[in-house]
Formats: sequence, C-alpha cells, structure tokens
Amino acid sequence: MQDIHALYRLWLEATQEDADLQKELLAIGGKEDEILDRFYRSLEFGTAGLRGVIGAGTNRMNKYTVNQATQGLADYLHSAFDSPSVAIAYDSRICSDVFAKGAAGVLAANGIKVYIYPELVPTPMLSFAVRALRCSSGIIITASHNPAKYNGYKCYDPNGYQMTDEAAAITYGFIQKTDMFRGVRTMDFDEGLQKGLIEYIGEDICERFYAEVLKQQINPGICEKAHLKLVYTPLNGTGNKPVREILRRIGQTDVAVVPEQELPDGNFPTCPFPNPEIREAFACALQLAQKQGADLLLATDPDCDRVGIAVRDGGEYKLMSGNEVGVLLTEYILSCRQKNGTLPQSPMVIKSFVTTELVTKVAQKYGGETRSLLTGFKYIGELITRLENAGEADRFVVGMEESYGYLAGTHARDKDAVVASMLITEMAAYYNAQGKTLIDVMQALYREHGMYQNSLLNFSFEGASGMQKMAALMDGLRENAPTEIAGLPVLSVSDYKKQETMDTVTGQKTPIDLPVSNVLRYALPNDSAVIVRPSGTEPKIKIYITAVAADRAGAQALEEKIADSMRSILNI
Repeated sequence: MQDIHALYRLWLEATQEDADLQKELLAIGGKEDEILDRFYRSLEFGTAGLRGVIGAGTNRMNKYTVNQATQGLADYLHSAFDSPSVAIAYDSRICSDVFAKGAAGVLAANGIKVYIYPELVPTPMLSFAVRALRCSSGIIITASHNPAKYNGYKCYDPNGYQMTDEAAAITYGFIQKTDMFRGVRTMDFDEGLQKGLIEYIGEDICERFYAEVLKQQINPGICEKAHLKLVYTPLNGTGNKPVREILRRIGQTDVAVVPEQELPDGNFPTCPFPNPEIREAFACALQLAQKQGADLLLATDPDCDRVGIAVRDGGEYKLMSGNEVGVLLTEYILSCRQKNGTLPQSPMVIKSFVTTELVTKVAQKYGGETRSLLTGFKYIGELITRLENAGEADRFVVGMEESYGYLAGTHARDKDAVVASMLITEMAAYYNAQGKTLIDVMQALYREHGMYQNSLLNFSFEGASGMQKMAALMDGLRENAPTEIAGLPVLSVSDYKKQETMDTVTGQKTPIDLPVSNVLRYALPNDSAVIVRPSGTEPKIKIYITAVAADRAGAQALEEKIADSMRSILNI
C-alpha cells in the first residue's frame, strides 16, 4: 500500500492554488479513514478508463488525476501514431466540462490536434466523431448512470469503440510513469484554440450523425400517423436536444418532456440514481405520464447511451426490462425487415452474454445468427468492425446489452440511446396501428418461446477492504464450485478467467474463444443459468439470474429460489 500520509502531505502542498481541494484536504486532517479512502490506491486506468468519486486524492476524480491520465494517453498516442488527433466530448456531470477542457489543454501542449464538441453531447456522438474525423483516439468525460458524486474518463480507439485491453495496458504504463504534479505538460484552453491545436467540432458532424441515425428507420412515416402520446426524460443529461430532434424528424411531435429533468444538472436533484434500470428514475416521468395520458415513456441516462421505457397498461404503467426491450427490438427489426425485403442473408444479432437467451430464440425464427460476447459494448463494436472489414457490415442488424444499451447501424461503435429511442418509438407506433401495446407483443413472445425471468442481484463493497472481499468471493467460488443451485444440478461451469467450460457430468473441458474476464457462469437445466462477475466500473459483485419455465408464476418462483440459493452460497 502507498504511504498515505506522505501522499496526503504532498497533496496539501501541491494543491495550494486549488481552493476546493484545499478545503477538502484540510477538513480530513487527522481522520485516518478519510485519508485512507482517498489515498490507499490510485484510480486504475482500464478499458473503461477512469471512474471514481469527485474530490481530492489519488483515488478520486480531479483535474490532477485526469491530466495525468491524459499525459499518459498523449505519450501512448505519440508512440503509436505519426500525427495523432483526439476527439473529446463531455456530459452534464459536475466538472465534466472542466475535465474535458483540461484534457484538451494537455493534449494540445503535447502537440496533439484536438476536436472538442462545443456543448455536452451523448456518448454515441463521441464514438461517431472519432471515426468521422479520423481521429487516433477519443475521450468522453462521463460516469454514465452513477450517482452525482461520481465522474469518469473513457478513452476510445480509432474504430470508435472503447480502447482495447492491449492499448489500455500500454497507456496505463505511460500513466504510471507520469508524475501528476510535475510530469504533465499543460496549455490554457483558449491558447490552444488560438493556435489551432484545439478546434470545436462543427454542426456538420452533428448533422451527419442525425442522417445516419435516420437511415435506421424500419417503417418511415409510421409515427406521423400513429398519434402516440410520449413522455421523455433526459434525466438532466445529454439526451434532451438530440433525442427530441430525432423524434421530431420522424414525425413524433407529441412529446412532453419532464420539466424538472429537462436541463443539464450534474446534481440530479430529483433523481439521486440517474439510471433507467431503477424505477425511482421514472418517478417524475410517471407522474407526468398520468397527467398526460401518455402511451409510452422514454428515459435516457446522463450520457444518453442507455434508454429505459415504460408502457401504459390499462390505467397503470409497466416498466419493461432491458432484456425485454432487446427481445422486442430483435422481433421488430427482423420481422419487419423480412417483410420489407431488406433483411440481409445470414443476419447477425450481437449481444452480451448476460443478455437473455430469448433473443437467440427470436433471431433463429428469422434465420438470424446470434453472437454472445463479454459484457462491454466495445466487444460488440469490435465485431461490427470485423464484419465491416470483411465487407459484411450489412449483416449486423442490432446489438444489445441487458443494461438498456442498444445499437442499430454502424454509425457508432458504442450503445446509442438516440437511435434506440427512435426505434422504440417507431416500434410502439407500428404495433399501435395493429391495436397492440409493446406489453401485448412481449406476452405473445413469452407464450411462443417460454417465460424467461431475468434478474440482477447487486452487492456493494465500498472502500479499501471492499476490493479484497470481492476478490475473496470470486476465489472461493473457483475453489468450491457449487454442484447444485436451488436444488437444480449445475450442468456446466464456464470460467472466463481460465477460458474454459467444464461439463460437470463428464468432466470434459472445452475452450472459450473470448478474452480473459473474471466471470463464472453456471448452466442449469432448461436454459436457466447464473452468472457471477465483479462490476468493471463500480465496487459491486453482480449476479445475473435466468429462470425459465412455462409460465410467469413458475419462472418467478424459480428465480426467487435461485436468488436465495446464491445468497447462501456466497454468504452475503
């Protein structure tokens, strides 16, 4: 462990010109736990970049940790590219614009051309800009759906998806060699603009993004006829302008925006957890929907790469899970493109391996191939790029993660809530014309394929001891693998760290052709399964449960039994 007291004294000395950090550092003087939490480690840079609580210290997001990371990125880019350039974007979070402009200044001081959006924009627009401007890398300042106290820093590779494991490891090596107080080159942002080293991204790039999104319409013009009433909340994030603009362009004019959550606000005053996976995030939107009599609710997270929905069901509103929306999009896109004669040969649906297998069942119905990849949309982006390089980009029809991330089209290589919001609205209009809601369509799919009950258990482990406990839990599962869960036999154990699947009956092992990842999967009878993995962005252990039965009651009962069994096995 680092000498936390020496670091604390160093930070007190080195940040004297930063009033906010000085105030925080002086306030924790003599408080051992507070000092430990800020200095027991440095924020690690990985394929998800940096993410942490905003504040003072090596284990915090602040201008020094951001600038150190950017200097390391600059050194990596100079080692890998002749004339590197970087696109930068940021969201509505506290200090996002400050961190973005600071990073731009560091890159400019290192002679690297910077293109930066003049205002906050969604993550997929950063992914688009990297490719449109032929940049060597991209940076977006965001902590996605985390609470207000967090911020983050994500890097992209030239193909528009998040940095690969290899590039991230090399970059992290450069970062570790950089003294954050004395080893960072900096330039004033305005000076960089004057010298032409920093340039604002023009409206033409935004227009090109909108044009590519609009190409993904399946049934153009249908929203103009449907007269759907829609409520939308950007959750005080970046979706407000682009989502409303796309909906306007497809003819969805009846859109009521939640006033308390319309404008950017990194404090998220009406939504402490701005995550569309959580029902509380819909509280204000549900109230407005009741007043408006809305048919559909859309909620995008602060960086607008995820979208959650709620659908009117009689006099109530039902929130639909990320898995259900993924299944519905698969059914809608494949069935309509087959009907329209635009479905390619061997269409491909790409999903994360924790996304419901019901997607696979639906895709098979239309002759589609489903590829299941590790969690992290960069893996989906990588596969799209490989398809493109092989001249088969048209095979890709939709990509998804169960955590409300979707992509149609190859304009972005990250999840895109702008295109997803458009397609969900269009889909609702299409089925509305048939007298159906999205809930009706989902129930029909369950009747056709069986009830797939998916749930996620989250267990948090904060602080210095939390990481150790998480590691111990995963080690314990590997040393003492369960032979049964909820009274059901474990048919196979897939260890993505060892890159192998073991059949528990025969003992036969088969290789897993995916990158190394600290994940365990337990296959149970009848497509039921359990997946356990530490989060890559939060101090959490995540347990994904799939319970399959003939009807909802049976699937829910089985899901509860599996959840109780996993709590007992992990003793948490």
